[in-house]
Amino acid sequence: MDNLSDTLKKLKITAVDRTEDSLEGCLDCLLQALAQNNMETSEKIQGSGILQLFASLLIPQSSCTAKVANIIAEVAKNEFMRIPCVDAGLISPLVQLLNSKDQEVLLQTGRALGNICYDSHEGRSAVDQAGGAQIVIDHLRSLCSITDPANEKLLTVFCGMLMNYSNENDSLQAQLINMGVIPTLVKLLGIHCQNAALTEMCLVAFGNLAELESSKEQFASTNIAEELVKLFKKQIEHDKREMIFEVLAPLAENDAIKLQLVEAGLVECLLETVQEKVDSEKEEDIAELKTASDLMVLLLLGDESMQKLFEGGKGNVFQRVLSWIPSNNHQLQLAGALAIANFARNDGNCIHMVDNGIVEKLMDLLDRHVEDGNVTVQHAALSALRNLAIPVVNKAKMLSAGVTEAVLKFLKSEMPPVQFKLLGTLRMLIDAQAEAAEQLGKNVKLVERLVEWCEAKDHAGVMGESNRLLSALIRHSKSKDVIKTIVQSGGIKHLVTMATSEHVIMQNEALVALALIAALELGTAEKDLESAKLVQILHRLLADERSAPEIKYNSMVLICALMGSESLHKEVQDLAFLDVVSKLRSHENKSVAQQASLTEQRLTVAS
Repeated sequence: MDNLSDTLKKLKITAVDRTEDSLEGCLDCLLQALAQNNMETSEKIQGSGILQLFASLLIPQSSCTAKVANIIAEVAKNEFMRIPCVDAGLISPLVQLLNSKDQEVLLQTGRALGNICYDSHEGRSAVDQAGGAQIVIDHLRSLCSITDPANEKLLTVFCGMLMNYSNENDSLQAQLINMGVIPTLVKLLGIHCQNAALTEMCLVAFGNLAELESSKEQFASTNIAEELVKLFKKQIEHDKREMIFEVLAPLAENDAIKLQLVEAGLVECLLETVQEKVDSEKEEDIAELKTASDLMVLLLLGDESMQKLFEGGKGNVFQRVLSWIPSNNHQLQLAGALAIANFARNDGNCIHMVDNGIVEKLMDLLDRHVEDGNVTVQHAALSALRNLAIPVVNKAKMLSAGVTEAVLKFLKSEMPPVQFKLLGTLRMLIDAQAEAAEQLGKNVKLVERLVEWCEAKDHAGVMGESNRLLSALIRHSKSKDVIKTIVQSGGIKHLVTMATSEHVIMQNEALVALALIAALELGTAEKDLESAKLVQILHRLLADERSAPEIKYNSMVLICALMGSESLHKEVQDLAFLDVVSKLRSHENKSVAQQASLTEQRLTVAS
C-alpha cells in the first residue's frame, strides 16, 4: 500500500507531463492494486484527488485511454465511488470515447459507464444528459451481425450498460424503447443465441422492458415469440428456463403476442414441461410446473389464441388440459379449471363442453374439495361452472346434472372469493328457470345465508351478488312461497336498499322484484316495506333528474302496486307524488311518459 501511495503521487506528475511510458507503468500498478484489494485501493484513489485528473487522460488518441477507462470501471464497482466519478466530470469524456474505433477502448468505456450507472440516480442522469444511450444503441445495431468472440463480449458489455442505465427507471426505459432498442435486442438474441452471456443479458433486458406497457407494441412487431420459444426448447437448466419464463409472463399479457406465442409452439413446450415435472418432488420442478401451467392459462385469456387452441373442442391442447382436472396435483387441478373457465368465454364453446361431459368432471373436482378443500381450486371450478351456465340451452342440462346441489355444498364457506363465485353460478343457473328458482327460493338455509351476506360490507362483490340473487329468485320464480321465505328471513330491507344502488342494472332488478312482491304478497311484506322507507326512496328516485328512464318507469309501476296497502297508500298521499309524476308526463322517453299518465290517474282516483 506504501507502493500505491508512491504510484498515486507519481501519477499526478506524469498526468500533467503526459509521458506515456511512465504513465502506463503507474496505471498498470493501479490495476494490480485494484485486483488485489478493490475497496481499499478505491478509497485511496478517492482520497488522493486523482479522479479529477482522469478526465484529462480520457482522450481518444492516447494509448493509455483503455487502461484509464478500465480503472474507472473497477473503482465504480464500489457504490461509494459512483457519485465521486460523476462529480469528477468523468461522464462526458467517457461518453465521447464511445465514438472511438478501438475495440478495447469501447469495451472498457462501456464497463465504466455501466458500473457508474448501477443503482445510481446521479450516474444515470449524467449519462442521459451526455447522450450516451443513443450512441450505445447505434453500436449494437451496427455490430449486431458480427459473431466473433471479441465482438460478442463488447455487445454483452453494451447490453449490460443499457440495463444498468435503465433498470427500474420507467422514464429511461421508455427513452430506450423510443430509440428503438427492442427490435435491435431481438435481432441480437436471434443471431447470438449460442452465446450464453449475451443471451442472458438480452433476457434480463427484455424482462425489464416488458413490464412497460408501451413496450408491448414494439415487441409484437418483432419475432420475439419465435426466438424465445426456440431458446426455450434448447434450455435444460432450471435457472435459464426460469429467465425465459420471466420474459414470457409479462409479454403474454398482450393479446397479439399471445397469438404469436401460440403459433410459435409455446403451448407444446409448456405441456411437455408439465408432463416432465408433474411427479417430481423437487422444489424447483414444482415451481416450474406452476409457472408453465399458469402461463398456459394466461395464453387462453386472449380470444384468438383461446379459440385457436380450442379447435372445436377436438384440439390436442384442450384434451390435455382436460386431463389435468382429475389429476391429484392441486396446481394442475387449478390450472385445468381456470383453463376451462377461459375456454368457456363464448356460447359455442360452452355448449360443446357441456354436451361432452365437462360439468361432471368439474363437479367431481369440487366434491374432492368440500371438506378442508383448496380455496383456489374451489374458486376456479365455480368460475368455470358459472361461465358454462351462461348459454340458455346449458341451464336446464346443468340443473338436471345436479350442479345446484354440488354448489350448495359450499354455502358454509367463509372465503369471500368462493362465496362470490357460488352466488354468481346460482344466479346464472336460475335465469329464466322458474322451477329451479322456486326450489332455491324456498330453501331457507340458502335465503338466510343470502340475507347474512347482504350485510358483508367488507366484501362489496359478495354483498352485491347476494342482493342480485335474492332479487333473481323472486323475478324468475314469481312465487308467493319464495316471497314469504324471503320476508321471513328479513330480506326485504336489502332489496329496498338495492333500489338505491349506484348501478342501474341492480336498481332495476330490485324494483322489478319489489313490484312482484307488491303484486303477489303485499300483505305479508307491508310492514317490512314501511320500515325500509320504500315510499320515500321511490319519491327520491322519481324526483332525481339523474335517474335512468327505466328506473323512473319501474318506480311508477311499483307505486301503483303499493296502493293496495292502506298504510303505504297513506304514505304516498302524504308525499305529494302527484307533483313529481305529472311532470314526467312530458318526459322524452315515451314509455316513461305513458306510465306517468297511468300513474297519475291511479293516484287521482285513489286520493
